Amino acid sequence: MGSLASPVVVKNIIEKYGFRFKKALGQNFLIDRNVVTNICKTADLKKSDLVVEIGPGIGTLTEQLAHYAGHVIAVELDKDLIGILEENLRAYGNVTIIQNDILKVNLDKVVGDFRKEHDLAEGPYKVVANLPYYITTPVLMYLMENNFNISEIVVMIQKEVAERIAAQPGSKDYGALSLAVRYYTEPALVMRVPRTVFIPKPEVDSAVIKLKRLSRPPVEVKDEELLFRIIRAAFGQRRKTLLNSLRGGLGCDKEVIKKALTQVGINPERRGETLTLQEFAALSNIFSNLLD
Repeated sequence: MGSLASPVVVKNIIEKYGFRFKKALGQNFLIDRNVVTNICKTADLKKSDLVVEIGPGIGTLTEQLAHYAGHVIAVELDKDLIGILEENLRAYGNVTIIQNDILKVNLDKVVGDFRKEHDLAEGPYKVVANLPYYITTPVLMYLMENNFNISEIVVMIQKEVAERIAAQPGSKDYGALSLAVRYYTEPALVMRVPRTVFIPKPEVDSAVIKLKRLSRPPVEVKDEELLFRIIRAAFGQRRKTLLNSLRGGLGCDKEVIKKALTQVGINPERRGETLTLQEFAALSNIFSNLLD
Protein backbone atom coordinates (compact mmCIF):
# COMPACT_ATOMS: atom_id res chain seq x y z
CA MET A 1 0.00 0.00 0.00
CA GLY A 2 1.59 3.23 -1.13
CA SER A 3 4.65 3.56 -3.32
CA LEU A 4 6.15 6.99 -2.73
CA ALA A 5 7.64 6.63 0.77
CA SER A 6 10.96 5.01 -0.05
CA PRO A 7 14.49 6.42 -0.53
CA VAL A 8 14.81 5.12 -4.09
CA VAL A 9 11.43 6.46 -5.24
CA VAL A 10 11.92 9.88 -3.65
CA LYS A 11 15.40 10.25 -5.16
CA ASN A 12 14.07 9.22 -8.58
CA ILE A 13 11.28 11.81 -8.38
CA ILE A 14 13.72 14.55 -7.39
CA GLU A 15 15.99 13.66 -10.34
CA LYS A 16 13.12 13.23 -12.80
CA TYR A 17 11.77 16.72 -12.20
CA GLY A 18 15.12 18.37 -11.45
CA PHE A 19 13.65 19.58 -8.18
CA ARG A 20 15.85 21.76 -6.00
CA PHE A 21 15.18 21.94 -2.29
CA LYS A 22 14.46 25.41 -0.95
CA LYS A 23 16.22 25.79 2.37
CA ALA A 24 14.08 28.82 3.23
CA LEU A 25 10.96 26.60 3.11
CA GLY A 26 12.47 23.91 5.34
CA GLN A 27 11.77 21.13 2.83
CA ASN A 28 12.54 17.61 4.03
CA PHE A 29 10.73 14.72 2.32
CA LEU A 30 9.78 11.56 4.21
CA ILE A 31 11.29 8.33 2.89
CA ASP A 32 10.09 5.78 5.46
CA ARG A 33 6.79 3.96 4.89
CA ASN A 34 6.49 2.79 8.50
CA VAL A 35 6.70 6.35 9.83
CA VAL A 36 4.13 7.55 7.30
CA THR A 37 1.78 4.69 8.21
CA ASN A 38 2.18 5.34 11.94
CA ILE A 39 1.28 9.01 11.46
CA CYS A 40 -1.93 7.98 9.70
CA LYS A 41 -2.77 5.44 12.42
CA THR A 42 -2.14 8.04 15.12
CA ALA A 43 -4.76 10.24 13.47
CA ASP A 44 -7.22 7.30 13.70
CA LEU A 45 -8.49 8.03 10.20
CA LYS A 46 -11.77 6.67 8.83
CA LYS A 47 -13.40 6.87 5.43
CA SER A 48 -15.79 9.43 6.89
CA ASP A 49 -12.89 11.78 7.73
CA LEU A 50 -11.82 14.81 5.78
CA VAL A 51 -8.15 15.66 6.33
CA VAL A 52 -6.24 18.86 5.68
CA GLU A 53 -2.55 18.27 5.03
CA ILE A 54 -0.07 21.14 5.32
CA GLY A 55 3.03 21.08 3.14
CA PRO A 56 2.58 17.76 1.29
CA GLY A 57 5.93 18.05 -0.52
CA ILE A 58 5.96 15.36 -3.22
CA GLY A 59 3.04 13.49 -1.63
CA THR A 60 4.59 10.67 0.43
CA LEU A 61 2.27 11.28 3.39
CA THR A 62 -0.59 12.45 1.17
CA GLU A 63 -0.66 9.10 -0.61
CA GLN A 64 -1.14 7.20 2.65
CA LEU A 65 -3.70 9.71 3.94
CA ALA A 66 -5.70 9.08 0.76
CA HIS A 67 -5.81 5.36 1.59
CA TYR A 68 -7.18 5.89 5.08
CA ALA A 69 -9.36 9.03 4.84
CA GLY A 70 -12.40 9.91 2.78
CA HIS A 71 -10.78 13.00 1.30
CA VAL A 72 -7.53 14.94 1.61
CA ILE A 73 -7.14 18.65 0.98
CA ALA A 74 -3.39 19.28 0.62
CA VAL A 75 -2.16 22.87 0.95
CA GLU A 76 1.29 23.46 -0.59
CA LEU A 77 3.15 26.78 -0.68
CA ASP A 78 5.84 25.87 -3.24
CA LYS A 79 4.52 26.36 -6.79
CA ASP A 80 7.29 24.10 -8.11
CA LEU A 81 5.77 21.14 -6.28
CA ILE A 82 2.20 21.44 -7.57
CA GLY A 83 2.85 19.70 -10.90
CA ILE A 84 4.85 16.97 -9.17
CA LEU A 85 2.07 16.40 -6.64
CA GLU A 86 -0.59 16.22 -9.35
CA GLU A 87 1.47 13.66 -11.26
CA ASN A 88 2.34 11.54 -8.20
CA LEU A 89 -1.25 11.51 -6.93
CA ARG A 90 -3.14 11.27 -10.22
CA ALA A 91 -4.42 7.80 -9.28
CA TYR A 92 -6.20 9.17 -6.21
CA GLY A 93 -9.55 10.77 -6.86
CA ASN A 94 -9.97 11.81 -3.25
CA VAL A 95 -7.11 14.34 -3.11
CA THR A 96 -7.50 18.07 -3.74
CA ILE A 97 -4.31 20.13 -4.07
CA ILE A 98 -4.31 23.84 -3.23
CA GLN A 99 -1.37 26.16 -3.83
CA ASN A 100 -1.37 28.68 -0.99
CA ASP A 101 0.26 29.83 2.23
CA ILE A 102 -1.45 27.96 5.07
CA LEU A 103 -1.23 31.07 7.26
CA LYS A 104 -3.45 32.89 4.76
CA VAL A 105 -6.04 30.12 4.35
CA ASN A 106 -9.41 30.16 6.09
CA LEU A 107 -9.61 26.40 6.55
CA ASP A 108 -13.25 26.38 7.65
CA LYS A 109 -14.23 28.16 4.42
CA VAL A 110 -12.11 25.88 2.22
CA VAL A 111 -13.50 22.74 3.87
CA GLY A 112 -17.05 24.16 3.93
CA ASP A 113 -16.96 25.05 0.22
CA PHE A 114 -15.60 21.60 -0.63
CA ARG A 115 -18.36 19.87 1.32
CA LYS A 116 -21.07 22.00 -0.29
CA GLU A 117 -19.67 21.28 -3.75
CA HIS A 118 -19.68 17.53 -3.08
CA ASP A 119 -22.92 17.50 -1.08
CA LEU A 120 -21.20 16.30 2.11
CA ALA A 121 -22.41 16.84 5.65
CA GLU A 122 -20.80 19.57 7.74
CA GLY A 123 -18.62 18.67 10.70
CA PRO A 124 -15.13 18.80 12.18
CA TYR A 125 -12.06 17.77 10.21
CA LYS A 126 -8.51 16.71 11.04
CA VAL A 127 -5.14 18.25 10.27
CA VAL A 128 -2.19 15.95 9.57
CA ALA A 129 1.23 17.17 8.46
CA ASN A 130 4.98 16.88 8.38
CA LEU A 131 5.57 20.52 9.30
CA PRO A 132 8.66 22.48 8.29
CA TYR A 133 10.60 23.29 11.45
CA TYR A 134 10.81 27.04 10.83
CA ILE A 135 7.06 27.52 10.79
CA THR A 136 5.89 24.99 13.41
CA THR A 137 4.84 27.39 16.18
CA PRO A 138 3.17 29.98 13.88
CA VAL A 139 1.15 27.24 12.17
CA LEU A 140 0.04 25.58 15.42
CA MET A 141 -0.98 28.90 16.96
CA TYR A 142 -2.80 29.88 13.75
CA LEU A 143 -4.79 26.64 13.77
CA MET A 144 -5.68 26.95 17.46
CA GLU A 145 -6.28 30.67 17.87
CA ASN A 146 -8.61 30.93 14.87
CA ASN A 147 -10.95 28.39 16.44
CA PHE A 148 -11.24 26.40 13.23
CA ASN A 149 -13.56 23.38 13.37
CA ILE A 150 -10.65 20.96 13.82
CA SER A 151 -11.14 17.86 15.97
CA GLU A 152 -7.46 16.95 16.21
CA ILE A 153 -4.03 17.83 14.87
CA VAL A 154 -1.36 15.20 14.22
CA VAL A 155 1.96 16.65 13.13
CA MET A 156 5.60 15.71 12.87
CA ILE A 157 7.76 18.53 14.21
CA GLN A 158 11.23 19.15 15.61
CA LYS A 159 11.77 16.88 18.63
CA GLU A 160 12.77 19.72 20.94
CA VAL A 161 9.57 21.64 20.14
CA ALA A 162 7.46 18.52 20.69
CA GLU A 163 9.09 18.05 24.09
CA ARG A 164 8.35 21.67 24.98
CA ILE A 165 4.71 21.19 24.03
CA ALA A 166 4.36 18.03 26.12
CA ALA A 167 6.42 19.35 29.08
CA GLN A 168 5.01 19.45 32.61
CA PRO A 169 5.35 22.36 35.10
CA GLY A 170 8.74 22.48 36.77
CA SER A 171 10.67 20.92 33.89
CA LYS A 172 13.28 22.78 31.84
CA ASP A 173 11.22 22.39 28.64
CA TYR A 174 8.03 23.84 30.15
CA GLY A 175 7.18 27.30 28.88
CA ALA A 176 4.75 29.63 27.15
CA LEU A 177 4.22 27.22 24.23
CA SER A 178 3.36 24.36 26.62
CA LEU A 179 0.67 26.52 28.24
CA ALA A 180 -0.73 27.91 24.98
CA VAL A 181 -1.18 24.42 23.53
CA ARG A 182 -2.79 23.18 26.75
CA TYR A 183 -5.25 26.06 26.68
CA TYR A 184 -6.66 24.86 23.36
CA THR A 185 -5.88 21.13 23.21
CA GLU A 186 -4.95 17.96 25.03
CA PRO A 187 -1.38 17.25 23.84
CA ALA A 188 0.44 13.93 23.61
CA LEU A 189 3.92 13.13 22.34
CA VAL A 190 3.34 9.95 20.32
CA MET A 191 6.74 8.91 18.96
CA ARG A 192 10.23 10.16 18.28
CA VAL A 193 11.53 9.95 14.72
CA PRO A 194 15.23 9.89 13.69
CA ARG A 195 16.58 12.39 11.20
CA THR A 196 17.56 9.51 8.89
CA VAL A 197 14.01 9.11 7.53
CA PHE A 198 14.20 12.35 5.53
CA ILE A 199 15.77 13.61 2.32
CA PRO A 200 17.67 15.83 2.80
CA LYS A 201 18.59 14.75 6.33
CA PRO A 202 17.91 17.56 8.83
CA GLU A 203 20.32 18.41 11.62
CA VAL A 204 17.92 17.36 14.38
CA ASP A 205 15.49 14.54 15.13
CA SER A 206 11.72 14.86 14.92
CA ALA A 207 8.69 13.72 16.89
CA VAL A 208 5.01 13.17 16.20
CA ILE A 209 2.53 14.93 18.46
CA LYS A 210 -1.24 14.58 18.68
CA LEU A 211 -3.30 17.56 19.79
CA LYS A 212 -6.92 16.71 20.60
CA ARG A 213 -8.98 19.87 20.37
CA LEU A 214 -10.89 20.76 23.53
CA SER A 215 -14.53 21.83 23.25
CA ARG A 216 -13.70 24.63 25.67
CA PRO A 217 -10.54 25.82 27.44
CA PRO A 218 -9.80 23.96 30.71
CA VAL A 219 -9.77 27.29 32.59
CA GLU A 220 -12.10 30.29 32.64
CA VAL A 221 -10.50 33.69 32.20
CA LYS A 222 -11.99 37.16 31.96
CA ASP A 223 -9.40 38.36 29.47
CA GLU A 224 -7.69 35.80 27.23
CA GLU A 225 -5.25 38.35 25.85
CA LEU A 226 -4.19 39.32 29.38
CA LEU A 227 -3.66 35.66 30.30
CA PHE A 228 -1.14 35.17 27.51
CA ARG A 229 0.47 38.51 28.21
CA ILE A 230 1.12 37.37 31.78
CA ILE A 231 2.41 34.00 30.58
CA ARG A 232 4.83 35.64 28.14
CA ALA A 233 6.03 38.01 30.85
CA ALA A 234 6.57 35.15 33.31
CA PHE A 235 8.83 33.32 30.85
CA GLY A 236 10.53 36.40 29.43
CA GLN A 237 13.47 35.95 31.78
CA ARG A 238 13.27 32.45 33.23
CA ARG A 239 15.82 32.99 35.97
CA LYS A 240 13.88 35.83 37.53
CA THR A 241 11.24 35.40 40.21
CA LEU A 242 7.62 35.98 39.28
CA LEU A 243 7.65 39.28 41.13
CA ASN A 244 10.51 40.62 39.03
CA SER A 245 9.58 39.06 35.69
CA LEU A 246 5.98 40.28 35.87
CA ARG A 247 7.07 43.74 36.94
CA GLY A 248 9.30 43.99 33.90
CA GLY A 249 6.92 42.28 31.48
CA LEU A 250 3.71 44.01 32.55
CA GLY A 251 5.14 47.35 33.57
CA CYS A 252 3.18 47.28 36.83
CA ASP A 253 4.07 48.60 40.25
CA LYS A 254 5.80 46.03 42.43
CA GLU A 255 3.17 46.30 45.15
CA VAL A 256 0.34 45.65 42.67
CA ILE A 257 2.04 42.47 41.50
CA LYS A 258 2.75 41.33 45.05
CA LYS A 259 -0.89 41.95 45.98
CA ALA A 260 -2.15 39.91 43.01
CA LEU A 261 0.20 37.01 43.76
CA THR A 262 -0.77 37.02 47.43
CA GLN A 263 -4.49 36.97 46.62
CA VAL A 264 -4.13 33.74 44.61
CA GLY A 265 -1.74 32.18 47.10
CA ILE A 266 1.36 32.22 44.89
CA ASN A 267 4.72 32.89 46.49
CA PRO A 268 6.29 35.93 44.71
CA GLU A 269 9.65 34.12 44.85
CA ARG A 270 8.44 31.29 42.59
CA ARG A 271 9.42 31.21 38.94
CA GLY A 272 7.07 31.08 35.98
CA GLU A 273 8.06 27.53 35.03
CA THR A 274 6.53 26.20 38.28
CA LEU A 275 3.01 27.55 37.66
CA THR A 276 0.19 25.47 36.19
CA LEU A 277 -2.26 26.81 33.63
CA GLN A 278 -4.85 26.97 36.41
CA GLU A 279 -2.58 29.19 38.51
CA PHE A 280 -1.89 31.49 35.57
CA ALA A 281 -5.64 31.74 34.92
CA ALA A 282 -6.35 32.65 38.55
CA LEU A 283 -3.60 35.26 38.45
CA SER A 284 -4.95 36.65 35.17
CA ASN A 285 -8.42 37.08 36.65
CA ILE A 286 -7.03 38.91 39.68
CA PHE A 287 -4.98 41.20 37.44
CA SER A 288 -8.07 41.81 35.32
CA ASN A 289 -9.74 43.39 38.38
CA LEU A 290 -6.66 45.27 39.57
CA LEU A 291 -5.86 46.76 36.17
CA ASP A 292 -9.43 47.93 35.40
